[in-house]
Amino acid sequence: QGPHKRRGSPPVPPRAKRAPASRSPFSVFSPGSFSPGATPSPKYSCRGGRGEVVVSFGAVQGLSWRGRGGAGVAPKPFGDPARNLPRPYKFMFQKALDVREALAWRMEELGEALRQHHGLEGFASAVLPVQEPVVVLGQVCCDGLGRLNAQSVLLAGDLEHSAGREVPLDLSELQEYSLFPGQIVALQGINSTGKKMVVSKLYEV
Repeated sequence: QGPHKRRGSPPVPPRAKRAPASRSPFSVFSPGSFSPGATPSPKYSCRGGRGEVVVSFGAVQGLSWRGRGGAGVAPKPFGDPARNLPRPYKFMFQKALDVREALAWRMEELGEALRQHHGLEGFASAVLPVQEPVVVLGQVCCDGLGRLNAQSVLLAGDLEHSAGREVPLDLSELQEYSLFPGQIVALQGINSTGKKMVVSKLYEV
């Protein structure tokens, strides 16, 4: 007998592959075009409870505000008259160098107030290594790794004595302190290595 021939099954027509839906370059691009089944969020203008008072504290009904100086009271600019704005300016359009100059001037002004208030002789550099306690002036800032805590406090020194350089602070010798980023302070301490200042006294107003 010859070899048994396998019965052939009728040919099955190949299933047509589904081509991926191509997006037209002229269609509107929006999140809704990719998820048409999602429920659209209500418009901001159609929200409810606009202008509704949720909670209040104290008696505020019929409260009238009155000044003490009468009609002749006029506001006066605060600060150095030579540095007041002579003309209008666009908010948040200041140059970085102008902002730095204004902050440096404010640090010098507050540093002079601290020096006179506590009877200090003068300020030294916060970044140069010294072997004896010195008084420095600067601005409290964070090391950028998280929230301000005892291990992340830096002092950005003033431009005149420290050239604006930063130095970490060791506050372990202080019994109590309260600092916040941006605070202008005068510190007494020792920076024996030039890399960290051990603070022994904090001068505040």
